[in-house]
Amino acid sequence: MNKEKKQIYKFLNNIETPNDVKKLTNKELELLCNEVRSFMIDNVSKTGGHLGAGLGVVELTIALHYIFKTPNDQLIWDVGHQTYPHKILTKRKNMMHTLRQGKGLSGFTKRSESIYDPFGAAHASTSISAALGILVGSKIRKKNKKVVAVIGDGAMTAGMAYEALNNAGAMKYPLIVILNDNDMSIAPPVGAMSAYLSKLISSGPYRGLRNAASQLAKRFPKKIALTAKKAEEYARGFFTGGTLFEELGFYYIGPIDGHNLNHLLPILKNARDHSKKGPVLIHVVTKKGKGYMPAEKSNDKFHGVGKFNILTGKQNKAESNQSYTKVFAENLIKIAKNDKKICAITAAMPSGTGLDIFMKKYPTRTFDVGIAEQHAITFAAGLACEGMKPFAAIYSTFLQRAYDQVVHDVAIQNLPVRFAIDRAGLVGADGATHAGSFDIAFLSNLPNFITMAASDDLELARMIRTCADINHAPSAFRYPRGSGLGIEIKYPIKKLAIGKGKIIQEGNDIAIISYGARLQEVKLASKKLKEYKISTTIADARFCKPLDKKLIIELCKNHKLLVTIEEGSIGGFGSHVLNFLINEYNILLHKTLIDCIYLPDKFIDHDTPYNMYNVANMNSEGIINRVLRKLNIKKNLIKV
Repeated sequence: MNKEKKQIYKFLNNIETPNDVKKLTNKELELLCNEVRSFMIDNVSKTGGHLGAGLGVVELTIALHYIFKTPNDQLIWDVGHQTYPHKILTKRKNMMHTLRQGKGLSGFTKRSESIYDPFGAAHASTSISAALGILVGSKIRKKNKKVVAVIGDGAMTAGMAYEALNNAGAMKYPLIVILNDNDMSIAPPVGAMSAYLSKLISSGPYRGLRNAASQLAKRFPKKIALTAKKAEEYARGFFTGGTLFEELGFYYIGPIDGHNLNHLLPILKNARDHSKKGPVLIHVVTKKGKGYMPAEKSNDKFHGVGKFNILTGKQNKAESNQSYTKVFAENLIKIAKNDKKICAITAAMPSGTGLDIFMKKYPTRTFDVGIAEQHAITFAAGLACEGMKPFAAIYSTFLQRAYDQVVHDVAIQNLPVRFAIDRAGLVGADGATHAGSFDIAFLSNLPNFITMAASDDLELARMIRTCADINHAPSAFRYPRGSGLGIEIKYPIKKLAIGKGKIIQEGNDIAIISYGARLQEVKLASKKLKEYKISTTIADARFCKPLDKKLIIELCKNHKLLVTIEEGSIGGFGSHVLNFLINEYNILLHKTLIDCIYLPDKFIDHDTPYNMYNVANMNSEGIINRVLRKLNIKKNLIKV
């Protein structure tokens, strides 16, 4: 922090670790909360990132580090959107200006980044499972530590969270789960009463009394004991709504005001000191975007923002072409106008997938199922059984969470579910956890599937149109994050011929066949290869499955080198081409050289997409170097 900031942040300037937080009085903690908020807003305004969730958990974060002995006691944050305050308090304050930048701090928790991040997370609903595993492992190794999982109400829509709760409740380990509920409000009188009751029922004497009463009730006739038990549950449920969690084996406390340290601190202390008898769930109510008016007034509460003006909250968005996501949404709307069977499914990402636009136009044909990708896919399969035309719009990285449903419920039954796969390839600031690296391989290897990848806006529109009429098999089309090329889309749109690619330009020496959005870099590479007197044919594959075998054979026959390129891992398009050439065309008997460019066998850290593809050697310079090496031209290699 610079000198000007040191004068502003009176308390935060002296905070390096959670031990420094413990030195403050309750009043000073409240002032620290204000400073952490201000510091976070200041930094995220310059880097962009996930702001709203973090603003909502400032008091909770400070309270947790104040009460628990981190990093020995371990905090497991679900998703990681809300962890900026946590990073600020745990030796990373002076690195916040590098957030989500190349070689800077991750936007999520990351084990390799800090000892205060015991578990990495960027996908939702993993915290309870991980926390339980860590706690059980520590007990087996005879380590004395508390483990706390912090999970949001959105993440509680996923079945995995309930699987973990059920397991933890049955195991009776002293796990502490904090349900961060930022979609609920508590009126002041109810909040005060709730806090008082929560403090009471989280205390040792009450829990001991309750257990004693339970033992005493067992001595009464069964009917009377059952009535007493139901009355006690009803009394708790009336104030707390905790019956479900009690049935799962958790001791429920709450709901409490997550912005009131006078409520949070004693309850967390009680939970810390009296959790030995089994798992505890504390229901904390917070306000997303808390303390920053533009965020509080925003529809998405500044969940994810670019760089912005602090005074106005206005984001500094450079003018650009329409995003691929919007191209998808608007073209699906146009097709759905004349086809009443088309419907759309999203798993808690309506704005991220563009389906918020579709939802406004066709609310009865749009379904947001929550963070439940497994359910989303099988739900779509059920819709297909009834003759509907479901488009499941899911990020590539999130589709991984539903692979069994894709195989078992869609592919095996050959149901015509259409998969709109957003964020294909490397995605930039969100890093490896959100990279769409594997869908080409894991979908194209499934029987019955038809798989496509869009090279530009128009190709995407044509693929949507094509999929709408594929009624005999499951189909998928992938497209990258970010802006398209601004190509004009004229209507009506022509469908693609299934399994047919196209020649973009013709040359005499080498052929490059691109599957997806690397096509523009291939074109740049082709221009530069002219300097080496290398003439290039470029083809857009369009389809990975079925392959355009005729096109591939023609390219092999007429060129001394065939290069495939894709924004995916090994096992995808290039692997399918090689398999065909070896087993059906017998390429070993011909003189054509083959090379396949795909993502390297490693996870690539967050950076700009261009820099990430540089690491992967998949920008134009990397393509040129690959061609020169394959042709054994050793001079003038381009520095990547």
